[in-house]
Amino acid sequence: MMSETDKLEEAVYTSTDELDRELHDQEYSQELADLYAQSLQEITEGEIVKGTVLEIRNEMVLIDIGYKSEGAIPIKEFQAPSGELTVKVGDVVDVYLEQKEDNDGLIVLSREKAEKTKVWDDIRLAYEQGEAISGMILGRTKGGLTVDIGVRAFLPGSQVDLRPVRDLDRLIGKSFPMKVIKLNQRRGNIVLSRRELLEEERRGLKDKTLQSLEEGKVIRGKVKNITEYGAFIDLGGLDGLLHITDMSWGRVGHPSELFTVGDEIEVVVLKFDRAAERVSLGHKQRMKDPWEDVDQQFPIGSRIRGKVVSLTDYGAFVELAEGIEGLVHISEMSWTQRVKHPSKIVSVGDDIEIMVLDVDKANKRISLGLRQIEPNPWLSIEESYPVGTRVEGTVRNLTDFGAFVELDEGIDGLIHVSDMSWTKRVRHPSEILKRGDKVEAVVLHTDKTNRRISLGLKQSQPDPWQSTVLDKYRVGMDVKAKVVRLTDFGAFVELEDGVEGLLHISELSHERVAKPEDVVSIDQELSLRIIKLDANERKLGLSLRAFLDSHDAPKDTDETPPDQHPSDPQGEKLEAS
Repeated sequence: MMSETDKLEEAVYTSTDELDRELHDQEYSQELADLYAQSLQEITEGEIVKGTVLEIRNEMVLIDIGYKSEGAIPIKEFQAPSGELTVKVGDVVDVYLEQKEDNDGLIVLSREKAEKTKVWDDIRLAYEQGEAISGMILGRTKGGLTVDIGVRAFLPGSQVDLRPVRDLDRLIGKSFPMKVIKLNQRRGNIVLSRRELLEEERRGLKDKTLQSLEEGKVIRGKVKNITEYGAFIDLGGLDGLLHITDMSWGRVGHPSELFTVGDEIEVVVLKFDRAAERVSLGHKQRMKDPWEDVDQQFPIGSRIRGKVVSLTDYGAFVELAEGIEGLVHISEMSWTQRVKHPSKIVSVGDDIEIMVLDVDKANKRISLGLRQIEPNPWLSIEESYPVGTRVEGTVRNLTDFGAFVELDEGIDGLIHVSDMSWTKRVRHPSEILKRGDKVEAVVLHTDKTNRRISLGLKQSQPDPWQSTVLDKYRVGMDVKAKVVRLTDFGAFVELEDGVEGLLHISELSHERVAKPEDVVSIDQELSLRIIKLDANERKLGLSLRAFLDSHDAPKDTDETPPDQHPSDPQGEKLEAS
């Protein structure tokens, strides 16, 4: 049995242990309280804190930030635009502490505000340090573009690129690095510039390019802009001019025929002014000049084939080889046709056979002939149309001096106005012929050198002056005639079809006549006397005065003039007129 002393001693030890345990519990509780109080002091409203996802519900996500209670955040703040959830239980996320305690004693957290706050911090840091920030073009707005850099920002149109951009819509949906050039978080105002970054990059590239450039060097560049006189090539921060004359050994109408903006090409540095930072470039210089041996490649008189590449009013340019073109002048296209425009003979893209007529190596010109491929019909024109031959043709054209008659395709003859009638004085071919008339004529003359054929229309008919006139008329004969034309010096009268004579103004009356129309009129029929007849000169002279004298001369008095005799009906008519 335990003695009283042992019992007392055991009781003492027991009370001591309990006291120790009680003291330990009190210390632990105080430590927990201190830790809890410390945790409450470390979090501050309006700051971003770390939190752990405890539970994901239908509408809410519970977050533990080490505070006395959890916070609930709407689930939509953790969903991607596609609706997919971006967190899972146990993930540590940044959240924004709006309130430590609401009316229900819960803390108020926001994932969305935490993201925006972080974005603004990143933007501010990029702005202060002058660093680039990536943004996606959302759409157009007044004066520029709306950009998403985590928050909405404004990109002025003048800051989009180094050069003005006409079509801003093509940038929508694309992402670019940009610089923040203006920031006001309180107003939510952010202004961006892509141009500043591009200028910085360009300055760096330019320095590098300037160090490596030298005349004669072959480099690569990108076509930046095209003008009528050439193209500007971006060599890397520095532009060089590729003049149109240095683009190709051949003829170039416009730089756009060879290049488009954005093309990457090889060029040769022809001239470099380091002080002025000017660079002249060449593209054709990468290859040997094809004109160096052009006279050997295309000797004069040789027949070659080529492709029609362009037409002008004066001829057609034909490509003979790469960089070598020749001209078929409009005058060298046909032996017979009067070619008004090359398009009547050839078209762009035609593959044709031509003859080399001349080579000017110094001026890089080759004259070509198309008609020389065929025999020249004018060389045998005398055999084809001997003088005196009767020919048939169609009136193709009328001029003041005659009518052109097409005898064969491309072969025309001219009927001069003087060869249209034996008897009539033809003033204009339209008095006898009209376009499209089928006529028969006689070949009067051929000139193969000048490619001319003279035709006669009247020569296809008998000459009335050598037959009818001599047989039918004689001097002193009285005839009937009709006035057909009036002139200052008299009137032309027609005795019969094709036979005309002149009634001179001095033969109208014994009195002085100022104008023929004072005595006679067109279509008036007169009785006249023939006073002159020259068949070789084709002249027939008539007189009204002589006719009246012979028929109305008084026998016993000279008081009444013959042309005004009261018993003469014609005299009365003339007096009345």
